[in-house]
Amino acid sequence: PSLSQSPCTLTHKQKLSHAPHGHTHSDQTFCDSLSSDHTVLSLEGTQDQPPAAPGISILGGLMWRLRKILIWVLGIYITIPVIIKVCPSIQAKLVFLNFVRVPYFIDLKRPQDQGLNHTRNFYLQPEEGINIGLKYRHSMLSGSPSEKGMTSDALFLYQWIKQRIGQKPLYIWGHSLGTGVATNLVRRLCDRGTPPDSLILESPFTNIREEAKSHPFSMVYRYLPGFDWFFLDSITANDIRFASDENVNHISCPVLILHAEDDAVVPFQLGKKLYDLAAQSKSLNGHKVQFIPFPSSLGYRHKFIYKSPQLPNILRCVRFTNCCYLYFFPLLSVDKTVWLHSSFYSIG
Repeated sequence: PSLSQSPCTLTHKQKLSHAPHGHTHSDQTFCDSLSSDHTVLSLEGTQDQPPAAPGISILGGLMWRLRKILIWVLGIYITIPVIIKVCPSIQAKLVFLNFVRVPYFIDLKRPQDQGLNHTRNFYLQPEEGINIGLKYRHSMLSGSPSEKGMTSDALFLYQWIKQRIGQKPLYIWGHSLGTGVATNLVRRLCDRGTPPDSLILESPFTNIREEAKSHPFSMVYRYLPGFDWFFLDSITANDIRFASDENVNHISCPVLILHAEDDAVVPFQLGKKLYDLAAQSKSLNGHKVQFIPFPSSLGYRHKFIYKSPQLPNILRCVRFTNCCYLYFFPLLSVDKTVWLHSSFYSIG
C-alpha cells in the first residue's frame, strides 16, 4: 500500500478483501466518522523529511534579533548628527560639559573636603548677576557658558589680582580647554600693550575645530561624509573658536608648552603643532618659546603632568619661580551653573 493512504483507507481496503460479508458497511461508517472529526493523520513524507533540529530554529531567532538591533543602532547613528545640526546649542554643551556632575556630590563651597587645605573661596562681581571666583563662576541670568564670557572673566580676574600684587610677576597658566581661555586673555592683554610676564600652556590644542575632530568622542563619526558640516560648523555657529593658533601671532611674552605623549584627549601632535606655529610667530620674535614633552612611559596622559617631580625644576630653569600664577582649566561641573575653574597661587 502507498504511504499517502490514511490508516482508515488502508484498513478499509484490507477488510473489503478479507472480512466476512456484512461487516464492510460498519467499517466504512467508522472511517467516515473519523474523517468528519478531522482526526485522520497523513503519513506522507514522514520518512523522507524528519523534523527540523531545535538549533536551527534558535539560530533563526538570534539572527532576527541581531538584525533588529543593527537597525536600531544605525537609526541612532544617523539621528545624532541630524539633531546636533538642527540644535547647535547641544554642541556647545558638549564643548563645555557644564551639565556633567562628576563626582556627583562634590561641594566646591567646602574645598577642604576635597583635600584642598588652606584654601578659601571668595567671589567677585564684574557685572550684575554674574559672580566669578577663584573656584568657580556662575550666572544667575543666562546659565549658559560661552567663550566670550570666559575670556571676560579671565581678564577681570587678572586685573583684580594685578592691582593687589604690585610689581610681583604674574604668569598665566592654562590647561586643556583653559589653554584657549589663556591665549585669548594674553592676546587681549598684548593688544592693549600690557602683556603678562609669561604664558604656560599645559596640554594645549591649536583650535577647537581640530581638537573636536581629534577627540575620542568623535571617533565613530570623523570619517562620516559631512562630518565638518554636521559637527564642526555647529561649534562655529555657537561662536566657539578658541583659536590659539591665531592668538600666538598676537602674543608678545615668553611661552612654555607642556604636553604628554600619551595624551588621548588632546593629541600630542596638536600641542607640537601649536609650538611650531609659536616658534615661527613674528610677535614672539625675541621671546623665549619652549616645548617640554613628557614620554608615554611616565603615564601622565591628559591631566597628570602636575605629578612630575621634574616640574619644579622645569619652571626654575625657565625662571618661572618667585612669581604668582593664574591657572585656568575646565572643571566637570557639580551643577548646571559651573563654567570655569580657576586657581591663583604663588610659587617661591
